[in-house]
Amino acid sequence: MAFDGITIANIVHELNDSLLDGRINKIAQPEADELLITLKTKTGQKRLYISASASLPLIYLTETNKPSPMTAPNFCMLLRKHINNGRITGIRQPKLERIICFEIEHLDELGDICKKFLIVEIMGKHSNIIFCNDKGMIIDSIKHVSAQMSSVREVLPGKDYFIPETIEKLDPLTTGQEAFISGLTAKPMPLAKALYSTFTGVSPVVAEEVCYLSGIPSEVTPKDLPADVQFHLFNQFSLYFDAVKSGKFTPVIYYDGGEPKEFCALPLSHFNMYTPKKYDSISETLETYYAAKNNITRIRQKSVDLRRIVQTALERNRKKYDLQWKQLRDTEHRDKYKIYGELIHTYGYNLEEGAKKLEALNYYTNEMITIPLDSQKTAMENAKKYFDKYNKQKRTFEALSELIQETKDDITYLESVSNALDIALSEDDLIQIKEELTGSGYIKRKSTKKKQKGSSRPFHYISSDGYHMYVGKNNIQNEELTFRFATGNDWWFHAKDVPGSHVIVKTNGDELPDRTFEEAGKLAAYYSKSRGNEKAEIDYVEKKHVKKPNGGKPGFVVYYTNYSLVIDSDISEIHQID
Repeated sequence: MAFDGITIANIVHELNDSLLDGRINKIAQPEADELLITLKTKTGQKRLYISASASLPLIYLTETNKPSPMTAPNFCMLLRKHINNGRITGIRQPKLERIICFEIEHLDELGDICKKFLIVEIMGKHSNIIFCNDKGMIIDSIKHVSAQMSSVREVLPGKDYFIPETIEKLDPLTTGQEAFISGLTAKPMPLAKALYSTFTGVSPVVAEEVCYLSGIPSEVTPKDLPADVQFHLFNQFSLYFDAVKSGKFTPVIYYDGGEPKEFCALPLSHFNMYTPKKYDSISETLETYYAAKNNITRIRQKSVDLRRIVQTALERNRKKYDLQWKQLRDTEHRDKYKIYGELIHTYGYNLEEGAKKLEALNYYTNEMITIPLDSQKTAMENAKKYFDKYNKQKRTFEALSELIQETKDDITYLESVSNALDIALSEDDLIQIKEELTGSGYIKRKSTKKKQKGSSRPFHYISSDGYHMYVGKNNIQNEELTFRFATGNDWWFHAKDVPGSHVIVKTNGDELPDRTFEEAGKLAAYYSKSRGNEKAEIDYVEKKHVKKPNGGKPGFVVYYTNYSLVIDSDISEIHQID
């Protein structure tokens, strides 16, 4: 989620616990819009990371250092001059705005105590770090904003600092019942939107949470709610923000499998479809969340070329498949021409010269039929013409039937590679997929380039009953799991008729409990194109009944006896080992 006022409140609470009365020991500016401030506190050295990036503004405590340029930028030099060795005497958040104000005491050139303010604004593309004196005048900022850039507020040295109020919003920490209800009912829009449009620091996700906790549909209009429901909504809203007032934050990240979907300073009950993981601090939460998000984004960027290759091949094969089927349909009536030829042979001996048709009894159906004839040809020549047409269409049918199956296998294989790209989490995963595509002929191997293996390993889970379950990330791993790792009595799972991973459950010779079958089925559904569907059909069978067809593509298997189950793809309760 974007930084909202509640997340900032949690950060301010944490920074007050960690940095208050700490002394600034080092100031660095690793990037044009970043600061890394090292402080000495009562509990040891702390490092504060601040980013005013338009795409990803952040602020949190970290243990990670970043290299700085050899020559410090002007803004960094200015801060060093004024507040190096300064003491942080206050950290506050005005109302519930996405703003953090650091109050810093330091000694000037004459040794007198002075006060300065470092103001961090986490506001998307308008994010900034602004340095002010004790009168509220801007000394400098990490980003200069001129009148040509903004008609709302200039951020330039010598200008007075103020918080722009482009939209009048209420403070959720101090708003009473009457103002709450009148503020909402004045907006003719869905309830969730009215909440985040009316109150400072409330994000759309938090607005949905308040609606969920209140048991009120988020799409209803506030003015349509009865008075008692409006009162109930206010009470639930107040209860939710009591935790913010008292500083009772419980930072959490919600995961969809291994992918972080959302974070929040307070739990999100309506995110019950995801797996929550609580953290001790909001800084750890933010660093973990954005590191994982950045990794996934980086992997997806690196997989663009592979996706393009797979998608191009898929489109080509789907067009070829449609054309082949169209050509196959043209051969549907081939047996008719064989019958025509046979009937002409049988009844054509008494045809008059130049006849244009033959009416004869079809002894296959015992019905009379009319056979068109070429008046320029004899009966035998007409029969030969129909037999030739039959044989040509028969050969076409046989050839196309084989080609259609090959094209269908290609499409199924490429869809399985596409699924593998969707679940790839590391560069090693991509290396294996690229090697697989190279081995299948979709990528040309450069003669000078050595074969890459990568160190990617299958997903590893353990069932509630203690059985180890393994999930292939790609077709190379699927083959390895099914035909080299699994033994005869282990169980094999796969989503029915859709691309997906092979799932192997190691039985250790035991008879598996029903719960383990269900959990393995959920893994097969989750790591397939059925992910997210309410229900998915899963085939499962003992590994000894799974065979590799001769000449089959990587990951292709056949089995003739199997069991089936229908299950959802929620794996939030299944424990992942690595």
